[in-house]
Amino acid sequence: MNIKAPRGTQDILPGDSEKWQYVERTLGDLCRRYNYKEIRTPVFEHTELFQRGVGETTDIVQKEMYTFEDKGGRSITLRPEGTASVVRSFVENKVHGSPNQPTKLYYFGPMFRYERPQQGRTRQFVQFGIEALGSADPAIDAEVLALAMNAYQELGLQSLTLVINSLGDQESRDNHRNALINHFDPYRDELCEDCQHRLDQNPLRVLDCKKDRNHPAMESAPSILEHLNEESQHYFAQVQTYLDDMGIDYVIDPNLVRGLDYYNHTAFEIMSNAEGFGAITTLNGGGRYNGLVEEVGGPETPGIGFALSIERLLMALEAEGVALPVDDELDCYFVTMGSKADEAAVRLIYELRKAGIQVDKDYLGRKVKAQFKSADRLKAKQVIMLGDDELQAGNVNVKNMTSGDQQEMKLDELVPYLKHELAGGE
Repeated sequence: MNIKAPRGTQDILPGDSEKWQYVERTLGDLCRRYNYKEIRTPVFEHTELFQRGVGETTDIVQKEMYTFEDKGGRSITLRPEGTASVVRSFVENKVHGSPNQPTKLYYFGPMFRYERPQQGRTRQFVQFGIEALGSADPAIDAEVLALAMNAYQELGLQSLTLVINSLGDQESRDNHRNALINHFDPYRDELCEDCQHRLDQNPLRVLDCKKDRNHPAMESAPSILEHLNEESQHYFAQVQTYLDDMGIDYVIDPNLVRGLDYYNHTAFEIMSNAEGFGAITTLNGGGRYNGLVEEVGGPETPGIGFALSIERLLMALEAEGVALPVDDELDCYFVTMGSKADEAAVRLIYELRKAGIQVDKDYLGRKVKAQFKSADRLKAKQVIMLGDDELQAGNVNVKNMTSGDQQEMKLDELVPYLKHELAGGE
């Protein structure tokens, strides 16, 4: 039986996994500089969390979740996004009671959505996300947007556009909701079946429809910016002022809405302008979600965050021709000649590894010439040669594979010599 990976999933093999590790290290260091701490949440949660947190009217909840009943009869869902899980943990563990507020968190992890697989969009994908909980200051909105842009810039991307909008507070959203219903109702029969339902449940989602995006009514739809009350206008203006102060360019798009029900006030996306990136240009998205903490049983707590797909980030790097500085070289390779030398190499390699030196050897019983070929394929910087005669004399030979220089030394000199050479000879 030829068993393959399920549709919409992929294996990350050596050669590519190093790129993932580099990206994760870079993003983790960026979060450290912004003082965000890592959180790790379960891969599956009670289904109700996403129904309440993400929203009953969203495509994610209605069409895309991997939901099953466990042996206890409980409805369980593989997490389709990270924010709801982080907020659940924030409430359950009473993190809101900590004196260090706001709570600033980041996460990496696989997410699951049952949708049609396509380039850069899979059924299991890895998200990096951040959440800042506990502050309603527009300055932290600007901080989150800055971190999102920095995440791509740190890795070398340049063809980026930050698109922002305001969804306003509840009063502004209610006013806009009524205006949208009045605007689209005459065209109800011309809209797709999903949008006919959305018009009653959450008309803002009509603006996000991919099927009806070219309908003439979309162009003349009332803008949320026209319905912002004075407080919401001031909030949005303050976010823009902070972005201007930091020198971060942005574009305001009144039609930008997020696909999740919990957003209000600031909403944003970062787009790739790279040629050949693909028809779907969105790299990440996020926004403010005041009210979500209360929705999952916590106290009134404002929040803002974003999430990005690591897969799409790597696609954007490839589209821009950015080569990550991944070190695929091996520090040392041990070549042995003779059975006693081969036996002694096991102990010596163990000592080298304990000393922090990356080292490997032949485990297939190959001849010396084939061992050197293996060292070349692994891009070994140094080759350590040990024969039975050298072992008896307590010596070992080390060859620098770049310069070709070779020298003999005592076995007890090997570790300090290699540490010196691998550090650049300084």
